[in-house]
Amino acid sequence: MARPVVLVAGSLHLDTIVAAPHLPAPDETVTGSSVTQAFGGKGGNQAVAAARMGARVIMAGAVGMDAAASVLRATLQAAGVDHAPVQAVPCASGMSVAILDPQGTYGAVIVSAANLVFDPAQVTFPAGLSVLVLQNEIPEGANLALARRAAGAGARVILNAAPARALSPELLALCDLLVVNRGEAAALLGGTHSPRAAAQALAKLGPKEVIVTLGGDGVAALSFVQPAFPTRVVSTHGAGDMYVGALAAEWARGVGLEAASRFGQAAAALHVAAGPEGRETITEARVRALAD
Repeated sequence: MARPVVLVAGSLHLDTIVAAPHLPAPDETVTGSSVTQAFGGKGGNQAVAAARMGARVIMAGAVGMDAAASVLRATLQAAGVDHAPVQAVPCASGMSVAILDPQGTYGAVIVSAANLVFDPAQVTFPAGLSVLVLQNEIPEGANLALARRAAGAGARVILNAAPARALSPELLALCDLLVVNRGEAAALLGGTHSPRAAAQALAKLGPKEVIVTLGGDGVAALSFVQPAFPTRVVSTHGAGDMYVGALAAEWARGVGLEAASRFGQAAAALHVAAGPEGRETITEARVRALAD
């Protein structure tokens, strides 16, 4: 069977991750215990996740002409992601700073830099494309241009609307699947709702399917609710991206959305339990064994 083809268009960041006893309050300085650098950006993370779950993945994005760009490209290469469409632009590569506490909770700040000048007109859609994955760390205009082309090519569009921002009705109408967390759902709807009510309200804005992710409480969609897999928590950093990437790979195989979501949840559970040092051991076979 041919591998499913997934195009991820989105952000690439080199993350700086600081371990601290807790996230700082306003005006508070906290003494950390360690600092590491890691590949990141929601687009890059989702591309790597989908590739590890067996899809043929093409990454479209932008990086600067700096040392960080070399690290980002090398990481995509090592994960088996086709990064030929990643554009080199004359500015800094994107970056983020994340603070991680002992319970695995984190907060982050991103500086988009090169991601803001990504040019969607330079992206060539691969033959056999099944799913296009988008996020909100590149400009709205780029997402809209690519979603229009995907609709014309017969590919399904997943929009992970993170971080939260206002979305055009046209982009929402082009979405086959909108994925948001509780906070993003509340921002889009202008107030809090129960998870199922949020999914229903968001669907009225245009997308064909909606999933609201709930961390350790699972996910809520229009037609199903799924509990999370029980797991120990080492770090939740990047768990949402692992969920989206794995879901995209499985959905591209032609399975139903509920089964694809369950596969994504299994991948996210292993990701949370593995922590940064063990995430390269997460394979499609391990995820499938847990999901099944």
